[in-house]
Amino acid sequence: MKPDFSKGLVPAVLQHWTDHTVLMLGYMNEEAYERTLEENVVWFYSRSKERLWKKGESSGHVQRVKGIALDCDDDTLLIQVEPAGPTCHTGTKSCFGDSPASPLLSLEAMIRGRQAEAGEGSYTNYLLGKGLDKIAKKFGEESFEVVIAAMKRDREELANETADLLYHLFVLLHEQGIPFHEVEQVLHLRHSRKNNFKGERQDVDNW
Repeated sequence: MKPDFSKGLVPAVLQHWTDHTVLMLGYMNEEAYERTLEENVVWFYSRSKERLWKKGESSGHVQRVKGIALDCDDDTLLIQVEPAGPTCHTGTKSCFGDSPASPLLSLEAMIRGRQAEAGEGSYTNYLLGKGLDKIAKKFGEESFEVVIAAMKRDREELANETADLLYHLFVLLHEQGIPFHEVEQVLHLRHSRKNNFKGERQDVDNW
C-alpha cells in the first residue's frame, strides 16, 4: 500500500482513532510518507515553508499513527492518530471547529512536556524525580481527599480534589509508561458487547 506520488503532493486527512473526529488536512510527499511510516508519527510537506515538518515539532503535540488507509484512487490518505494534545495551532481539538481539546489529553501532553523540558521548580518533575513511592503516596492522599470532599457534600471541593486526583493519576501512569490510550482501550472493550473477556472480569459487563 503506497500512495501515487507521480502527480505531486498527496492530501492526508488526520482522524482521531477513538472518536473518529476529523482533525486536520495536510499534504505529504514521498519522503514525508516514508518518515511517517518509519517514526510512527505524522510528517507533512509544508507548501508555505517548502520543507518537511513533523506535526507538533514545536508544540510537542505530535500525532501518533494508529492506522493508515488509502483511497480507491491511491491518491488520498486517511490516517488515524492519537493526538498528544490539541491538533490545531489555535489550541482546539480539530482544525474544523472550535471545540477545545480533551483536558485529559492536554494533561498527558503537559506531563510529558515537563519531563522533556526538565525545568527547575516544576512540581511534575519533582514528583518524577522522587520516584514511584512518592507518586503512589500522593495519589493515595489525593484519593482520600476526594472521599472527604464527597462525605462533606461540598461540590466545589469535590471538583477541585478530583482534578488533583486525575493529575496525580496521570503522573503515576506516566511513571509506569502507560499512555492514557491504553486505559481508553480497556474502557472501549468493556463497553463492547462483542467482548466477553474470555471469562474474566465479568463484574464489569454490567456497567
